[in-house]
Amino acid sequence: MTEQETPSARIDAKLASLGDWRGESLARLRSMILQADPDVVESVKWFKPSNPSGVPTWEHAGILCTGEVYKAYVKLTFAHGAALDDPAGLFNAGFGGGTRRAIDLREGEMVDAAAFDALIKAAVAFNLGKQTSRKA
Repeated sequence: MTEQETPSARIDAKLASLGDWRGESLARLRSMILQADPDVVESVKWFKPSNPSGVPTWEHAGILCTGEVYKAYVKLTFAHGAALDDPAGLFNAGFGGGTRRAIDLREGEMVDAAAFDALIKAAVAFNLGKQTSRKA
């Protein structure tokens, strides 16, 4: 895999190609994820004709969250969000299902940094706990 083909480089390219507030917003969230968990692994999944650049995904012992960009908002979907404590109420979407939860951000909106850091750490702990319970 060349440098241009690495998941991080693909995410860089996707963010740069947006050229607007959505790319800036997702870039800030990405930076916060990487800061909250230095062991996070970036990947890009679900390539399809309607989304040829794929979906940025952050993983640690499984998927933590994905970052999607829509016309009017940026969506960060937590794979096991329903199982996570969210005392700050960051989740504002995805309540219809029993597993995932999402944070939808519109132009000018941002998450509370400390609460987001705690949410990422909770997602990592949940994934690590799943691995431990599978081994038991």
